[in-house]
Amino acid sequence: MAYVVTCPSCGNSFDPGDSIRDQVQKDLRNQMVDWQKKKDDEFKKKETEFQKLLEQQQTAAAQQLQTEKIKLQQELQENIRRTVAADYENQLKILQQSAADSAEKLKEARNKELAFLQKEQELKNKEAELEIQLQKRLLEERNSLSEQIRKEESERAALKDTETQLRMRELEKQLEDQKKLAEEMRRKAEQGSMQLQGEAQELLLEEILRATFPFDEIKEVGKGVRGADCIQMVRNQFGIEAGKIIYESKRTKDFSIDWIDKLKADMRSLGADVAVIVTQALPKEMDRFGEKEGVYICTFAEAKSVALVLRNAILKIADARRSQENKGDKMVLLYDYLTGNEFSAQWQAIREGFMSMRLSIQRERDAMEKLWKAREKQLEKVMLNAAHIRGSIEGIAGSDAVNLNLLDDADTSLLD
Repeated sequence: MAYVVTCPSCGNSFDPGDSIRDQVQKDLRNQMVDWQKKKDDEFKKKETEFQKLLEQQQTAAAQQLQTEKIKLQQELQENIRRTVAADYENQLKILQQSAADSAEKLKEARNKELAFLQKEQELKNKEAELEIQLQKRLLEERNSLSEQIRKEESERAALKDTETQLRMRELEKQLEDQKKLAEEMRRKAEQGSMQLQGEAQELLLEEILRATFPFDEIKEVGKGVRGADCIQMVRNQFGIEAGKIIYESKRTKDFSIDWIDKLKADMRSLGADVAVIVTQALPKEMDRFGEKEGVYICTFAEAKSVALVLRNAILKIADARRSQENKGDKMVLLYDYLTGNEFSAQWQAIREGFMSMRLSIQRERDAMEKLWKAREKQLEKVMLNAAHIRGSIEGIAGSDAVNLNLLDDADTSLLD
């Protein structure tokens, strides 16, 4: 679009041309630059003034803050000074009171110490007086005793001849009595020691049985009571009594055959199933655990194993006896169960399961045989085609030129 200029006087319009247009644009551009520069200068001036005003305000605020800080520090120092002064006065009063109390207590302690020292001195004086009296009494007693000894010596010298013979007779009689008494005491001690050793073995045997068979009842037979030393009530896993084992403990150097008869009588009287003698000395014909006239004999070291074997035997015999109880009634119950509906239904369920498993196995076998038969036909077809190719190649190149066997001789024999 052309730029047209209109004359304000005559109103004619004309095209100023490129030179005038350029000049006008240049003037306008210069005016724009001057205006922009003026605006920038004004902005910088205002910005400088604003910075100065802001610095003045910050300086004033800092001065006011410093003034307030100084004022606050002065007030705080004044408060601290007042507080310290008050605390110092209180502490001074407390120290003065404590000093007064300490002085009073020190005075009391000194008075008590003085009284204690006075009493101590009195006790020392009394102790010295008692020592003097004691020394005087000892001297008097020593003199009296010396006088009495001299009198006894003179009397003893006068009666020495007659008394010597009597004393010798008395000493001989006392020596003989002492020998008899020592012999009797030695015999009783040996008897008591043997009895004590036997009781110790009985107690240890009972402890071993209780520890080994905690479910059984181990009874101790009291001293002076006729019967065995120990009774074992054998019980099964349900706590039912299955039998009795009686034990006789002996700790002597020689074995007595009378022990067997006595223990057999005790076994009959107590209704026991088995009798055991635990002894230190075995019969002459036995060198280890064994049975003699219906009574089991063993050493203390074998007692635990023997008790275990006999207990298991009693439990098995008791189980066998219980299985024979009510045998006729059990057979009737068994017949009723076998002919009842419960057994029939359970057996029918078992038969159905068995038939289902058998049918499944048969189906799997038929499917596998069908699959094997199909594969066998495919294999025969492959072998036949391979034989044709082999015959053709051997007819051209000879039988030894190329090995076209699909199977070795061993594999062929297996297929046959």
